[in-house]
Amino acid sequence: MIYKFRAILDAEDDIFRDIAIESDNTLEDLHNALVNAFGFDGTETGSFFTCSDDWAWHEEDGIPMFDTGDVPGEIKTMAEYKIEDLVHEQNTKIVYVYDFFSMWTFFVELGAVEEKKDDVDYPTLLFSHGVLPDEATTSGFRGADFNEEDLYGEHEDDYDEEDFDMFDGDDSFEDMGFDENWN
Repeated sequence: MIYKFRAILDAEDDIFRDIAIESDNTLEDLHNALVNAFGFDGTETGSFFTCSDDWAWHEEDGIPMFDTGDVPGEIKTMAEYKIEDLVHEQNTKIVYVYDFFSMWTFFVELGAVEEKKDDVDYPTLLFSHGVLPDEATTSGFRGADFNEEDLYGEHEDDYDEEDFDMFDGDDSFEDMGFDENWN
């Protein structure tokens, strides 16, 4: 079967791509299709996240491109998931994040399931709308549960960088059992 997805960039402007891909392809294949459709150079990694009908997703539930666990094989990667195992008519939405420094966030929704056409090479870009900005932005949806007051206090001026200094204090490495001359 062929899955037709609409991938919408989390941004103020309407920027989306419609992609057709075989349902038995892997999430890694979908990742590559999205990277190509949006014109990224592919040098960064990404992850997919399962989500609810209202797009709520949790970073700890990500499906990464590479196994980053302490034990090899501990974490299932994109290459180990077929698209149809995760997305189907009862579960039509996933979130895709590309480049974890810039956090390009896309809402990917299954729009149609159709028969495969013999004269089409899949995956294929069906439709493109909008131009990708130079830098990742957000519509505000992604941060709907995030309250800046949690980070800054009541006013942004209350922000104290020392609150986030993980090396605060003279003996921080000794307390954690790290040897500063480990190599």
